[in-house]
Amino acid sequence: MAAKYHPFALPDRLGNYAILGRIAEGGMGTVVKARNDQNGEIVAIKLMYGEMVDNPVMLKRFEQEFRAASTIEHPNVVRALDYGENNGIPYLVMEFVEGESLAKLIDREAPLNEVEGIRLIAQVAQGLHRAHRHNLIHRDVKPDNILVTHDKTTGERVAKVTDLGLVKEQEADLDLTRTGRGLGTPHFMAPEQFKNAKNATIKCDIYSLAATLYSLLTKVTPFKQANPLDAWMRKIHDEYTPIREINPLVSERVAWAVRRAMSADPMLRPKDCREFIEDLTGRSTRKTHLPTTNQPQKEHWYLSWKDENEEIHSVMGTLGAVRRSIKEGLLGDATNITDRNIRASRSMEGPFHSLKDIPEFRDLTHRLVNQTPGEDAGKPPVSQGKSGSKKLKKRPEDPRPIRFWAKLGYLAGALLATGVMTGLIWLVWKALYG
Repeated sequence: MAAKYHPFALPDRLGNYAILGRIAEGGMGTVVKARNDQNGEIVAIKLMYGEMVDNPVMLKRFEQEFRAASTIEHPNVVRALDYGENNGIPYLVMEFVEGESLAKLIDREAPLNEVEGIRLIAQVAQGLHRAHRHNLIHRDVKPDNILVTHDKTTGERVAKVTDLGLVKEQEADLDLTRTGRGLGTPHFMAPEQFKNAKNATIKCDIYSLAATLYSLLTKVTPFKQANPLDAWMRKIHDEYTPIREINPLVSERVAWAVRRAMSADPMLRPKDCREFIEDLTGRSTRKTHLPTTNQPQKEHWYLSWKDENEEIHSVMGTLGAVRRSIKEGLLGDATNITDRNIRASRSMEGPFHSLKDIPEFRDLTHRLVNQTPGEDAGKPPVSQGKSGSKKLKKRPEDPRPIRFWAKLGYLAGALLATGVMTGLIWLVWKALYG
């Protein structure tokens, strides 16, 4: 049943704030626009009302949202400015964002082009990364909880994370998952979060962030047609339409990154938001120190590996040439990258790192579940070295037919049980009334 909103007459003032008008209604209360009389700043104020005020769990969520947002100072997180109470009604003063939710932007303009979509998601990722560094997990990342405004200087869009009411402290979580809004939003939340939101980790936020990008680039809400149980079943088996089947303009690199971040197995996802953005762009977010020179340099990479006789080989080439050589099996035994046999560096002197630790090559080392033919960015190549062709492991059988027959069996059993019960009722009726 949909939540019932109970608009109430707004007061003229809340402490030092003059109320200017109502912005929106929500399940937890009303959001109003106000002006701080002390400095003239325009702010947004959330007010709780009705049954929510008497619900201790919802009240704690409201207080926790202020504590969480007030500890994070970041341009991509909506700031919390003040917290108070007016005639028994608690209110939360937030930074006023002149703009709209990402959900409204998706409804009006999606699918966005890939560059703009990644730029907005990267900003959200930066805000979440700062929250994660403060040991805070959002747990409800979705388009409705991302606000989009415009930079006053450049005019470019700026994304800000908001609504930290379900945020979780990694070290000491309050028991706030029993009532009210519950665990999050089924369409965007990670499958493991369905079972126990108190155990949510950074990788749950990463899953939701990838699902948000999926929606931004396709205008399709993932798992939209499924009820919560069906959504969970499909999520744990990675059953959703690949992003490039909906929008062929999405690059294979981005499709691979989204699919990795939305993996049912948390261990397959990026370890943090920084790694997710590196997966999307194929570029490191950390500065690389190279030898200084006055001459312009091409992006050269140095590879080193051992063959089956423990003999060390090395090669140098541009990024494109090196990637092509690995994918096409031109380096002999070096293409055994699933064993982390190759190490790479931007400098001949090193240090050399495993390809899985280098954003420019990471997609060549991760095999994803149910990899689709159009997403070969993450598919390790078959070795054509001296040891001969190596057979790929047999792909697991598609579980969907098995579940189909299982469901059919359950249905048949239910129909049989219904028929037996109907027969028994008929026999009883016959015995009593002839």
